Amino acid sequence: MAPDTANTPNAAPRLSDEAVHDDGFLRDLWYFGALASEVKPGETLHREMLGEPILFGRTHDGSPFAMRDICPHRGILLSGGRMVQKDGESTVECPYHGWRFRKDGGCAAIPSLTADQAEAMDLSRIRVRSYPVHEAYGLIWIYIGADPDAPPAIEPPVLDLPEGARVKMVERETFNCHVDHAVIGLMDPAHIPFIHRQWWWRTEKSVYEKEKVFGPVERGFSMLPHRPSSNSFAYKALGAKPETEIRFQIPGLRTEYVKVGNSFFTGFTAVTPTNANSTAITIVVYWKHPVFDILPNFVLRKAITTFIRQDRDAVNAQQKGLAYKPKLMLIHDADVQAKWYYKLKQAWRKHRQTGEAFANPVKNATLRWRS
Repeated sequence: MAPDTANTPNAAPRLSDEAVHDDGFLRDLWYFGALASEVKPGETLHREMLGEPILFGRTHDGSPFAMRDICPHRGILLSGGRMVQKDGESTVECPYHGWRFRKDGGCAAIPSLTADQAEAMDLSRIRVRSYPVHEAYGLIWIYIGADPDAPPAIEPPVLDLPEGARVKMVERETFNCHVDHAVIGLMDPAHIPFIHRQWWWRTEKSVYEKEKVFGPVERGFSMLPHRPSSNSFAYKALGAKPETEIRFQIPGLRTEYVKVGNSFFTGFTAVTPTNANSTAITIVVYWKHPVFDILPNFVLRKAITTFIRQDRDAVNAQQKGLAYKPKLMLIHDADVQAKWYYKLKQAWRKHRQTGEAFANPVKNATLRWRS
């Protein structure tokens, strides 16, 4: 679960009992759900998100949708069934008794009913929870609200990509931890020379003092546009004078934008809670750059998988110590981003519970650390 930070110097604020949901997850936000390419017309896909079973699907005409992946009749997973098209309508058919559900979750048919039973039963009262979805740049977003019947409180996230940009590469990994540990582990700058020590990225001798300027963005913060570190060989390979910006937004969206003249490289990372002890990491890469057009895909893929698996192994190993429920420390300046994350979670919960305007707790700041 989330770190216990009570009575710890420089620790993240401890959330009040009223603010803490049992699972520690944020709601009333858009989460990355699936790649658009994963959900074909007339097909479905099962995911577990925030401890809930979710069915993603597309109608036969290509419209994406999402619903709770449980039949209200006898509790079987709807994703074990199939999409059927009858009377010009695409529905999800339960594999157990054939009950069919529209993309909005409404029950369309119960095959076992006789004619008089069907006439007497009000099918509109039988529903599966449905979730708003949004598709853009090869991604399907899902809005998970605290109130199943309330419309989305915010617009879907927007990636700063040029028109026509498409997914070039995808990598996935599972961290055996609560989402909080996955998020702050990935944003932590101090671990880089120890966990990611390799000749093409960092060496022990290349560690030196860094200074980065940060500022608030919508529901998050940004390491503002800057020249990337000169001790990273991978950045040097891009040539010219690359400019980098790294943005983070709750619930767990990290996007790194690298621009070199008219070329770009964008790495989007979604940190999505599966359940209390498992977190899905999805890295989606977009680019328009001659280096990556020439470079064999396996080289970049190897670099990405090396990084994410090193982080996975470190976070998974951390769980052995966390099992003893130690007090945890967050220090300045290297752990300030982690502090911001906890404060953003707290501010978002307060906003949704009280109806007051969301107040981003992040202020402009210059942070320094050795890395």
